[in-house]
Amino acid sequence: MVESFKRLTDFLVNQGVEQVRHTGKSYLAHLVGVYKLMEAEGCSEELCRAGMFHSIYGTERFQGFKLPLTSRSELRSLIGERAERLAYINCAMDRSSLDGAVTQQDERYILRDRLTGEQVELSRADFDDLCRVHLYDFLEQVPRSREWSYRRDAYRDMAQRLGDPALRAYDRVYAAEVAGS
Repeated sequence: MVESFKRLTDFLVNQGVEQVRHTGKSYLAHLVGVYKLMEAEGCSEELCRAGMFHSIYGTERFQGFKLPLTSRSELRSLIGERAERLAYINCAMDRSSLDGAVTQQDERYILRDRLTGEQVELSRADFDDLCRVHLYDFLEQVPRSREWSYRRDAYRDMAQRLGDPALRAYDRVYAAEVAGS
């Protein structure tokens, strides 16, 4: 695992992400932080890789670094097809379409790709894993950004949907708001 993690970080360093600022630290430190948080919360290696690359193509809010979409096949080779697909969807989705679907209990979920305008269909398992990536990304950075109110209900809904480990992580992170840290 150490060797594969080094391959991931070497790829990111070669892209120059350690020079990009993100919520009070480097973008590289944030990406590694998301990976480590997801790993600590018991996520699979595949999901940790998706988390590490969750914003590699830019997102609705973060445009500080964007790997060109023409690099998708290269990234698939590095992190795996499913991890890259989850990372892409996290980058490309219209967040309001995610927020609207979080409380559904369906077998398929439809999100809007803001880059193409197309609808993206996800299975329940893929949707839940996308929620994990999205939630843990925010939990890693909110203590630094102090944007406690940003989509707070949606993040709480994601944590509730995902169950005890996610709820505990959410409550632990948001306890820092109450503590004033």
